[in-house]
Amino acid sequence: MKLLSIVLLCTILSVCHGYRILGVFPFNGKSHFMMFEQLMKALAKRGHQVDVISSFPLKKPYPNYNDTIVLKAPREFMNNMTYEDVTIVFKDSPAFVVATLAGNAVCEHLNDPGIQDLIHNPPKNPPYDVIVMEIFGAHCFAILGEVLKVPVIGASSSALYPWTYDFIGNPGNYAFAPSILLSYPQNMNFWQRTYNFVYTLYNKWEFMSASSEQTELLRKYVSPDAPSVRELERKIAMILVNSHMSMNGIKESTPAFVEVGGLHVQEEGVEISPVTIILLEKWMNESTNGFIYFSFGSMVKIESFPSRHLEIFYNSLEKIAPVRVLMKIANPQELPRDLPKNVLALPWIPQVKVLKHPNVKAFITHGGLMGTQEAIHYGVPLIGIPLFADQFINIDTYVRNNIAVGLDLKTLTQEKMDEALNAVLNDPKYRDTMRKISKRFLDRPLSPADTAVYWVEYIIRHGANALRSPAMDLTWWQVELLDVCAFLLIVVLGVLYLLATVVQFMFYLTNSSQHSVPRKKKAA
Repeated sequence: MKLLSIVLLCTILSVCHGYRILGVFPFNGKSHFMMFEQLMKALAKRGHQVDVISSFPLKKPYPNYNDTIVLKAPREFMNNMTYEDVTIVFKDSPAFVVATLAGNAVCEHLNDPGIQDLIHNPPKNPPYDVIVMEIFGAHCFAILGEVLKVPVIGASSSALYPWTYDFIGNPGNYAFAPSILLSYPQNMNFWQRTYNFVYTLYNKWEFMSASSEQTELLRKYVSPDAPSVRELERKIAMILVNSHMSMNGIKESTPAFVEVGGLHVQEEGVEISPVTIILLEKWMNESTNGFIYFSFGSMVKIESFPSRHLEIFYNSLEKIAPVRVLMKIANPQELPRDLPKNVLALPWIPQVKVLKHPNVKAFITHGGLMGTQEAIHYGVPLIGIPLFADQFINIDTYVRNNIAVGLDLKTLTQEKMDEALNAVLNDPKYRDTMRKISKRFLDRPLSPADTAVYWVEYIIRHGANALRSPAMDLTWWQVELLDVCAFLLIVVLGVLYLLATVVQFMFYLTNSSQHSVPRKKKAA
């Protein structure tokens, strides 16, 4: 009986043949790590031993999950980014910011004592089977695949940035696939397609140029003979991407491009006191006229906004009573005056629990991908007030799909805020459309977590080249068939030249024969 129990446990949890997996997530972005934490937990649930390198250790033990190296971030961003920070940090182009602040600077962690020990004394009993690492800016960490001699799988917490498609030979068709950095629809006109093509090429060049410094860091902290960061990028086995065709559109893709959008939508991992949970549940249940959830994510402090914006929020939210409002405010004492009576403020909120509640009517958001995907999952319409990065593109996409009302913070007025609240609360098209898109978002053969786990195990079983595109063995001009086009053009020009030569020669012969015929003498 005991033996039977062990056999069943092995079959169900895979603990008897579990793999050892290293998760490498050095970027200090809590919103990014939400996806990676759930991915690692899904692998741990499957019975694999998961070791994680990050700045976000778990607060409670989790079976098979080990925070093997905890990196010290140069600055704490959680609940610590002000309105002024947003305007300063993101003044440069997205490609440059990702390559430097989220890339080169993060690669300095290669000198961390824990990572240095991993490089020089890799575990052998048992060894690692695969590495799962974030694909964003710090691709230098793919060197660990060379050190440990295992495949490297990428994970992107957003739709893919333009410079990452080439890592797996994924085609980026600029005719109908707008860059993630542009707010264009898929049905672009001629000028949009032209700008999409030029802008995407420029961003790829800018990222590659700005991030080339990572090669020097690899040779400084790992080995003088270390491969370049560009070589390491081209060895990535596949990428798990936080996107889905229901919102991100139809794209050409190779098998190494695996969409797992919404993988992070779980109630696990939110640390909040039981007393607060009970009070929050009671408040939501008693909101019989419905409530609006208002949050600008895990980093930005709403209380740091200029007083003119806060006054607009206060006045508009007060007008919608008896509809209530739940706001994430890290430090309520920093607010200029007391909140309206229909508003409840908490420093940290279990977002999934709130968005799945039947009384929630709308979500006022900055447009972060994680939060808006949670809203799509549960069919909650949006009011979007984007602040930086991909949030503008996200909100523009949602507005085009009639699941959000978009507002611009720079031109925000009392009238516009009032109109947005009135529309999302009283116009049924937003909720109806959101419910339809939610059904498409959830309609999949496997859940996002199961999809991710399957393909990670697939790479472990079959090797780093199992999903490798043949395009990776060609140069860019061969992939675009420019050499073939050039050859055919030369052939056509050659044939035309020969035809022209033959025609000219025949014309010459004809004229020559006419001039050479002797004239008859006239009779005497």
